[in-house]
Amino acid sequence: MEKDLALMAQYGLRGELLFAVPVVLRQNPHLLGYYRLLMGYSQKEFYGNDKGFGAGPFKGMEANGKIAKAIADDIPEICTAFCEAASTLLREIETLKPSKELLDDLALLTVGPQLRGGANNQRGTAGIVQVFEVIRQIVAHAATEVRENVIEIASATGRKVLVEFAPDPDIIIREEMSAGHFRNIVAIEIKSGTDVSNIHNRIGEAEKSHQKARQRGFTECWTVINVSRLDMLKAKSESPSTDRFYSLSTLIGNSGDEYEDFRRRIISLTSIHG
Repeated sequence: MEKDLALMAQYGLRGELLFAVPVVLRQNPHLLGYYRLLMGYSQKEFYGNDKGFGAGPFKGMEANGKIAKAIADDIPEICTAFCEAASTLLREIETLKPSKELLDDLALLTVGPQLRGGANNQRGTAGIVQVFEVIRQIVAHAATEVRENVIEIASATGRKVLVEFAPDPDIIIREEMSAGHFRNIVAIEIKSGTDVSNIHNRIGEAEKSHQKARQRGFTECWTVINVSRLDMLKAKSESPSTDRFYSLSTLIGNSGDEYEDFRRRIISLTSIHG
């Protein structure tokens, strides 16, 4: 497993893009569908009891984003099974030089009625990881610890700031005011779908998430999108809770006025030196 993760790192890929991790599935159960598609399993093959894997009890994770109490303790076991399949897959694609694009293609090869939704889940996962990585690069000089789902930062105030994967919204930034008590700073929703015709539905979804984030006390709500053409006035009317819209491709490119605005705000809101 360590060799597999080292190989992924060699190609600039985070391990969870290929290897299922319990903490990620617990935070976003829908991602079970992403790993299923990536490994090439149809829903019938994976969840079916008749000549299938018999993983039916887990179907609610993919379909509804819910973890039933009966299977909660079995998530590490299903992750282990996925990781074994992922190790085999990685060896098979090593000569192709693994990349995010290649993983996209592998997910798209899975044929079935859930293909489109599964592909969108895959893109969504990749987008969340990419934004997390952009933030990690920005705060790297002040980070005290980087784990698979959280970055700990030592701020100029002396308080600990956390950048975390979250189930809703996708990424959050919090400051620890005292032991176990946090101030919610930034909530980030990432909508990685490239379908322009569906982007306004996705922005509506982001608005619902941001409304909940506002109720939890988050002072900044950002939405990251992945389409080249967007009516910004319409987008702002559809998600008035969004303070800032950012382009995923611009953030990944690490250049331009939009990226610099994102970088400056991350530095300011985490109270670190630029």
